[in-house]
Amino acid sequence: MLVIDGVDVQRAVGMDLLAEIPADALPTADLFPEVRMEANNTKDGKTYAVTEKFGYNTISYDKTKVDPKDMQDLSIIWSDKYKGRIALYDYYLPMIGLVGLGLGKKTAELSDADMPAIAEKLSEMKKVSKQVSDVVSSQTALATGEVDILVGGGEWITAALSGEKPNLDWTVPDQGAVRWAQSIGVMKTSKKQELALKFVQYIVSPEGQARLATSSCYWAMPANAKAGEHLSDAQKAALRWNDQAAYLKKTQLYPIPSAELDQKMQDAWTDMMQQ
Repeated sequence: MLVIDGVDVQRAVGMDLLAEIPADALPTADLFPEVRMEANNTKDGKTYAVTEKFGYNTISYDKTKVDPKDMQDLSIIWSDKYKGRIALYDYYLPMIGLVGLGLGKKTAELSDADMPAIAEKLSEMKKVSKQVSDVVSSQTALATGEVDILVGGGEWITAALSGEKPNLDWTVPDQGAVRWAQSIGVMKTSKKQELALKFVQYIVSPEGQARLATSSCYWAMPANAKAGEHLSDAQKAALRWNDQAAYLKKTQLYPIPSAELDQKMQDAWTDMMQQ
């Protein structure tokens, strides 16, 4: 099997790494429409992968220390209301996507012309933040109370901690958030393709999806809308399961910039980090 970022499936297909999967072997109709991602998982009418899980880069927070209503407005990420109490997730693509959404832009339409305004907001974010850090460090900072807000977080940061840290929560602001997805497929060179396909089928079944969504490494959203039948009420609450229909409608995929624009995005992020 191969698990791959949803936007990179076409690259794997182009490299002839994935075997075709019979379309009728997958529960495609049971997947949330927004994460079926046919443009990514299929080519020339043939299916090569299926979305296994997804999630959001958005805002995680300690609901006992901030006003949850403030978290519904993306402009809070550069406001000085919580100055010194914010951690920024250190990955330029989703963070620039969030800034773009906060400025009323679509992630798929970001261009060179948007970069000055984005760079200005990145600078403002850095000024009000306490730290810019990786997944582990930023999650730890939120869990231990070093910070009260994590920009770029989401269910994958707080859901697994919900049992011991019920004060931690996450949301998708009114302007939206950035959505990531992973797909799974069968390696073309596999000598046990039938068994591999059966594993893929289990992974995307309602039961397999519920187990995957709440795995010990990190939690994420199941792509199969029927997975809720296998989630406990507490797990549903931590994943904000009942909000998914609304969240999916107002979230957008990571920016997929040209090489030139990608470099400008990286430069803007580097400049922000050096401030």
